[in-house]
Amino acid sequence: MNRLFLFALAWLAVPFIASSQQDFSKVEIKAIHVAKNIYMLQGAGGNIGVSVGPDGVLIVDDQFAPLAEKISAALKELNPGKLKFVLNTHYHGDHTGGNAIFGREAPIIAHSNVRKQLGAERNPDKPGLPIITFDDSLHLRFNGEDIELMHVPPAHTDSDSVVYFTGANVIHFGDTFFSGRFPNIDLAGGGDVRGYIRNVANAIRKVPADAKLIPGHGPLSTLKELKEFHEMLLETSAIVQKAIDAGQTLEQIKAAGLPEKWKSWAVPTLNTSRWLDLLYNGLKPKK
Repeated sequence: MNRLFLFALAWLAVPFIASSQQDFSKVEIKAIHVAKNIYMLQGAGGNIGVSVGPDGVLIVDDQFAPLAEKISAALKELNPGKLKFVLNTHYHGDHTGGNAIFGREAPIIAHSNVRKQLGAERNPDKPGLPIITFDDSLHLRFNGEDIELMHVPPAHTDSDSVVYFTGANVIHFGDTFFSGRFPNIDLAGGGDVRGYIRNVANAIRKVPADAKLIPGHGPLSTLKELKEFHEMLLETSAIVQKAIDAGQTLEQIKAAGLPEKWKSWAVPTLNTSRWLDLLYNGLKPKK
């Protein structure tokens, strides 16, 4: 069993370990107004995007299953209307854990790879699977605006999509954007380091200058924070790539570390050592 495979298995286990060990009774769901009728919910797991209005409620991602009741209560405070749609930005459990609960109330929409990665091929009737899927893009008309779901090339996973609320000028990036922190890149789930960096560069060229950005993790952001994220990706990946080209081992790269300016980007769930792991395994030549 090779080293990369062991690393991938260890990383894939993290969300499930975190979910089983965390005391969700202490988690509070905080609602943040983003723009017009769009809100962001923060709790544990990925940020949730919310559209509220005369058509009811639409959510983007739904965190962990044990938080479903708290999330539902927060949604009711924003709008008493019915939940009409659940959109998934990708398949990870900290973004789709509530699918089995919220999927009973509203159809789940996601890229086709989300359905595959969640195990539809083994169990097509599994609760919480997306029932509406797309390959490239999908458009919804909801609460008075066009909502665009756009699949992006492999980055965080092979199932990533961004959601653009065109009327409110708000973009939910899912985990293709971690604001102010190192990102997870799921190499075993189709993620790609170089693809991740290309996608962020492409987003910077296309994102409206005044758009509000909901990252997968981190605070509500703007184009400024997205550019800072891109700078971090470019500089830290270049450091690791130069070390790989010089024949350095992962242990040597970790010993050298990263410049002081990037140390604040480490968080308990993804520290500098793990980020260097991801970069090394994602950038080194494949055997």
